[in-house]
Amino acid sequence: MAITDSRSSTSPPERSGLAKAFFDARIRSIVFQILTLAGVIGFFWWLVDNTITNLAARSLSAGFGFLDVSAGFGIGFTLISYTEGDTYLRVFAVGILNTLLVAVVSIVFATILGLLVGLARLSTNWIISGVARAYVELLRNTPLLLQIIAWYFGVFNLLPRPRDSVVLVEGFMLNNRGFYMPGPVPQDGWGLVVAAFVLALIGAITLYKYEEARRDRTGKSFPAISSGIAMVILVPMVVFLATGSPMEWTMPVLQGFNLVGGISVPPSFCALIVALSAYTSCFIAEIVRSGIQSVGKGQLEAAGALNLPANWTLRRVVLPQAMRVIIPPLISQYLNVTKNSSLAIAIGFPDLVSVWMNTSLNQSGRAIPIVAMTMAFYCIVSLSVSLVMNRYNRSVQLKER
Repeated sequence: MAITDSRSSTSPPERSGLAKAFFDARIRSIVFQILTLAGVIGFFWWLVDNTITNLAARSLSAGFGFLDVSAGFGIGFTLISYTEGDTYLRVFAVGILNTLLVAVVSIVFATILGLLVGLARLSTNWIISGVARAYVELLRNTPLLLQIIAWYFGVFNLLPRPRDSVVLVEGFMLNNRGFYMPGPVPQDGWGLVVAAFVLALIGAITLYKYEEARRDRTGKSFPAISSGIAMVILVPMVVFLATGSPMEWTMPVLQGFNLVGGISVPPSFCALIVALSAYTSCFIAEIVRSGIQSVGKGQLEAAGALNLPANWTLRRVVLPQAMRVIIPPLISQYLNVTKNSSLAIAIGFPDLVSVWMNTSLNQSGRAIPIVAMTMAFYCIVSLSVSLVMNRYNRSVQLKER
């Protein structure tokens, strides 16, 4: 009796070349990716073509030629010189600088305040920890826009008139028209002081890097941080005195119904900084608290067994390990500060959204280029902050051998 191979009856039929390619997972994935990419390109092509067609039907332009046209409106607070006859491009630069000023100042204050509140949350004193917890729960559960409006209309607008200004210290005054402080007027030789500061800063960073490498190599350390701070302060000071103090100060003085001289900061800027800093510090405080609590209790016990001082334990043992947990969510908070600064339009501070997205758009009618430039600015700032913080995050991560 002939014996037949049962496998021959169940073997799959031979497929043609096209069918074999279709059932190949690798080829199929490439085809699907090509089709998806073609669909996305086609969608955006249709969107752009439809937009250009509609603009042409309404005799509108999507170009950037309007940037050279005179804006014709004034701006109350600027970091660079600006007049009503300047171009829209100058308006865009003013809005960018005002927005960056708000973001940088708010990030610095929010980081310092958040660190202090986060450490207070961990205090063994129930009064300190209770006050810190109440601060966090009250502010982070209240809308930021409401806080900005409350600070502006409920605090800074109710301050005394310029004639009755609140004098904080000599030369620093606060009233319902803003915050006033002495203004610097650089003289000949100031450039040497700036150059000395830059060189001292580079030297301090180099010293810190050298101290880290030396400590890893020998186990010995010296106070690189305090030495670097002293270098950054003393070197420019010596150059400043050696060049004959090339800096004069103008003091704010009352003339008529207002203060003149010095530097004046509008109340909208003050309210925005206070609200952004306080609101963001609540989230940073919780990030700091969770990061410190992530450090094992054995690390603190080991530091105590070595009889390390409390400040050394915090700076050398706790924070270096906690930063690995703190940095990733901290990046998101820094990005939120920059984007939340756009709420300045609610109280009239001339940031990018106010002078560019609002006034310039309504006056010029160039919605597409103005919106595109605004989106590009916020995107570039966010990506830049993420790049810098992620580089630092990689530097503090544990590296396997």
